[in-house]
Amino acid sequence: MYTFPSRVRYSEIDSESKLTIAALLDFFQDCSSFHSEDIGLGIAYLKEQNLGWVLNSWQIEIDRYPDFGEVVTIGTFPYHFKAFLGYRNFFLQDQEKRMLAKANSIWTLMDLEKMTPVRPPQKMVDGYVLFDRLEMEYLDRKIIIPPEMEPEFVYESILVKAHHIDTNHHVNNGQYVRMALEYLPKEEKVVRLRAEYKKSAMLHDTIIPKMFCNGDKRVVSLCSESDEVYANVEFKTVARRE
Repeated sequence: MYTFPSRVRYSEIDSESKLTIAALLDFFQDCSSFHSEDIGLGIAYLKEQNLGWVLNSWQIEIDRYPDFGEVVTIGTFPYHFKAFLGYRNFFLQDQEKRMLAKANSIWTLMDLEKMTPVRPPQKMVDGYVLFDRLEMEYLDRKIIIPPEMEPEFVYESILVKAHHIDTNHHVNNGQYVRMALEYLPKEEKVVRLRAEYKKSAMLHDTIIPKMFCNGDKRVVSLCSESDEVYANVEFKTVARRE
């Protein structure tokens, strides 16, 4: 298990002085990156092997958003490998070790030269120590939008710019969530986030956001100009307290 301590910074909070969900995603992404770097399986190793981990899906359950200045611990561990897939949990704790958020994620290891999925090499299997998965409700990684369902809103298109791109040379998974968050009503708070990544957007691509609503769930589908889906981001929300 890998953990690191942090403190909620001013740059990571919203207008209510709470950690943003985008910053929570950054915490988790940084934690897994630090883990890989510290065991010699980070960016340099992956580049040498022409490999890259591509995120398939997120499921994040949020019990409480920490306040500005609060000391927190971010943790992660892998719990399963299956062929070319890697399964990893994340968590956020307060100083009393109470769980603030839990997450499940599924990743595909890709040969970046052939752009095909590959099984992890033995060095990688040996390096990542597996733990029992967290106790939480595990939902399907697929986010289903019935084909007959029409979007309630279609928003202005987004041009992919350099700041959206990560070391794999496509739009970072957290950037899709940031885009989708823009269309949530400000009076609603996210208690569950699910994201399914289907196609990688590249620099100068155009992304068209579409909103689908179903009860307390909202799905923002981020699509190409030819209506292929880059990512579907589902939010379960509750009303913010006054």
